Amino acid sequence: MDTKRTLWYLRKVPFIADLGPDLLARLADRVELREAKRRDVIYLPGDPGNSLFLVHGGRIKVSKVTRDGKSLTLSYCGPSELFGENCLLDGGPRTEMAEAVENALLSTVSRTDFEDLITAYPALGLALTRLVIGRRRDLENKVEALVFRDVSSKLAELLVKLAGEYGVEDARGVMVALKITHQELANLIGSTRETVSLTLSQFKRKRLITTEGRKVIISDAEALRAMF
Repeated sequence: MDTKRTLWYLRKVPFIADLGPDLLARLADRVELREAKRRDVIYLPGDPGNSLFLVHGGRIKVSKVTRDGKSLTLSYCGPSELFGENCLLDGGPRTEMAEAVENALLSTVSRTDFEDLITAYPALGLALTRLVIGRRRDLENKVEALVFRDVSSKLAELLVKLAGEYGVEDARGVMVALKITHQELANLIGSTRETVSLTLSQFKRKRLITTEGRKVIISDAEALRAMF
């Protein structure tokens, strides 16, 4: 039953499911399902890079953390997404932190097992390469934004992106159906909570957005797009 349950979840991961039933069956025999509670740390910088993870439910935050506690969020990973794949490239220790920001269900597969599958199914290696290249491109864009753009531009782009991923139509515009704190927004764009709070207040005064608790409603997406 555990293998059947695992297989059911793996079929919902597009870049794996598209590679055929034989690969799915072999992968299902090698992965371990695990639950992570909100705020559980999956791994820390310096931990051995001996496994990678597939998300089947919930949300995982991957971030860089400095010794003095400052944080830069690299990505959020939701259902059907993979994280921890850097261990496949060099086998070195983790350089980032991964933690659950919601209760999550994960599949864990060891580095050696995944490498064996890549050897047996070269298409899996190609799919993983495409994923890594896409993430490399995203990181390059993030670095460019951090260096060359102001907070208003970066925050406007982030809100539009979140609306595209989590947006729900609302009488007032598009609601970002994701509870996210000002500190989390700041970590995503390399800013401070105070600056993000001030910038959001400016957006509200200009009637670009409204807020409802920790949720943001995009009132004028075109005006936000014009800022980046």
